Amino acid sequence: MTTTTNPLLDTGGLPRFDAIRPEHIAPALSTLLADANAALGLATSDAVPAEYDALSAVLDVATERLSRAWAAVSHLNAVADSPQLRSAYTENMPRVVDFYTRVGADERLFAKYRAVLADPRSAQLSAPRQRALNNAIRDFKLSGAELEGAAKTRHAQLQDLQAELCQKFSEHVLDATDGYAYHASADEMIGVPDDVKQAARNAAGDQPGHKLTLHIPCFLPVMQYAQNRALRERLYTAYATRASEFGTAALDNTRLIRELLKLRQEEAQLLGYANPAEQSLVPKMAGSPALVIEFLHDLGKRARPGAERDLAALREFARGELSLDDLQAWDIPFAAQCLKERRYAYSEQEVKQYFTEPKVLEGLFHIIETVFEVRIRPDSAPVWHESVRFFRIERAPVGDAAPQLVGQFYLDIFARPGKRPGAWMDDVRDRWLRPEGRLQTPVANLICNFASPITTDGVTRPALLTHDDVTTLFHEFGHGLQLMLTQIDDIGVSGISGVEWDAVELPSQFMENFCWEWDVVKHLTAHVDTGTPLPRALFDRMLAAKNFHSGLDTLRQVELALIDMRLHTEPGAQDRVQQLVAEVRAEVALIQPPAFARPLNTFSHIFGGGYAAGYYSYKWAEVLSADAWSAFEETTPEDGGVLSVKTGRRLRESVFETGGSRSSLDSFKAFRGREPRIDALLRHQGLNTSS
Repeated sequence: MTTTTNPLLDTGGLPRFDAIRPEHIAPALSTLLADANAALGLATSDAVPAEYDALSAVLDVATERLSRAWAAVSHLNAVADSPQLRSAYTENMPRVVDFYTRVGADERLFAKYRAVLADPRSAQLSAPRQRALNNAIRDFKLSGAELEGAAKTRHAQLQDLQAELCQKFSEHVLDATDGYAYHASADEMIGVPDDVKQAARNAAGDQPGHKLTLHIPCFLPVMQYAQNRALRERLYTAYATRASEFGTAALDNTRLIRELLKLRQEEAQLLGYANPAEQSLVPKMAGSPALVIEFLHDLGKRARPGAERDLAALREFARGELSLDDLQAWDIPFAAQCLKERRYAYSEQEVKQYFTEPKVLEGLFHIIETVFEVRIRPDSAPVWHESVRFFRIERAPVGDAAPQLVGQFYLDIFARPGKRPGAWMDDVRDRWLRPEGRLQTPVANLICNFASPITTDGVTRPALLTHDDVTTLFHEFGHGLQLMLTQIDDIGVSGISGVEWDAVELPSQFMENFCWEWDVVKHLTAHVDTGTPLPRALFDRMLAAKNFHSGLDTLRQVELALIDMRLHTEPGAQDRVQQLVAEVRAEVALIQPPAFARPLNTFSHIFGGGYAAGYYSYKWAEVLSADAWSAFEETTPEDGGVLSVKTGRRLRESVFETGGSRSSLDSFKAFRGREPRIDALLRHQGLNTSS
């Protein structure tokens, strides 16, 4: 078997996504795992000295090749799901998990790294390498390297079981989402935007009516605009009960939630922690679960007065203007949209006509090129779907020199069946000055799920993005920029590697702020029919509505974060999940969903992703990102204002380029000259006063 016959073995360049087939996975992993196991044996033998470079040249090279191949498979599983691919992925996942579990818990390798750290010469290592080395020692402990005998065996079993359950959880969410459709009549669709109706009509094909699904580009506008209350209730009920006991039994995630919580608690205790949250917070900025809970309670207290005013006004409007005396969960998006339009005299659908996907990308690229002193150019690479595009980021040439490649990225932004819901960034490969001396540049995947371009009477119009879509796109680009702009050459701390999980949202949330600046937004817009930019008066109304229901939105995030923390701190939480959820809601929430709603059953962040005991990170990092943005707000117009090259350079050099090579607090202080303050976040969200 060669790189020619099996594309997963070809890790010298970009993945051959178009050529990877399910049948390639098992044989490729057999080869790559054999090589990685041989490298582990060699690295832990006397033949390899306890030196940083020597260990990296043997072990990092083999494991990085394995991880890149598996990352390509995992990525395809998320964006191009098929029965054959899912089967191959599920069958082979335990082999990969087993290997990395063994590496993380290998006492011989742990001893080698401790010997490297104890060697006086380690003091001469660069700061990034010292941090990577200390992180490795910490991670060995968290991976069970200090366990022995039956405890070690059980720890390895727990890794396999949790990986399998997380994968099943995600599959159930995808299948439950993909598996629902309702064909609505024209009368039921009254009020729904024309482009959404046309897309639903196209999706119905030869069948009558409009095919509605639970994918956000369809579900959300129906909930916001459909005048038919019964239709809204139907879709809400289907959405709120996905992957629960109210649907297909085989897709019910209730048992998986209990099992995951139980296994996480067992793992934490094996490692000497009282609960999973204590274990989770070891590599994070927040010092303890108690500190996180205190932070969330404080934020919830600050948000509550505004949230109470928001809800009172919504209920009054719904009674007086919409004849909705009993406001239900399926009415809230509709009533809120009506109130927003009445209060601020604009609609999201009106705004959407100006945000065409080509113009938004053009404007986004211009911002990145201006603020971060790079340029973005189209590039070519094998892709997994015809709508996927590929780009490169370069530094402009100096004199006669060629442009310097900084990084590359795939852009996959349209929703489709078989693609996991949501938006995310993941790495294809990291920046690394490889042991053989070659600099490997980083490559990112940037994934969203926006509505595709619509074809009407044979004419295809550009895709239209809501302002929320635009903000999401900027958010994911923030993650991508931290991965791609890094100048750190050590693979363990370059890009987002080694960045504390509760600080990793800083760049992404920072980028969202550009979407609320007139000098930026006017260059992101061109009306789909006339080409004219967004009128300033319309933008001003959008800006006035920016903090519409920010109190309620903040309370919702606090609610979810507290549920997450309590599930991962309280003994026996797995046996009282719904009771715990109800307790948090009674304490925090102003809006109580129906008894049948099961949001935890699709809460992939904590049960299918990496945010277990870490969902608070979004609000924690928002303190950092809002404060970082305030530096741009403080920049004078003469220095470029929010598009300041000077301020952008400081941010790039202090935060984006340093990656995980130092603590996020040190990076933040290098940029701002002080520790972060919550004031900017409260001001941005209109929560800093009692008025």
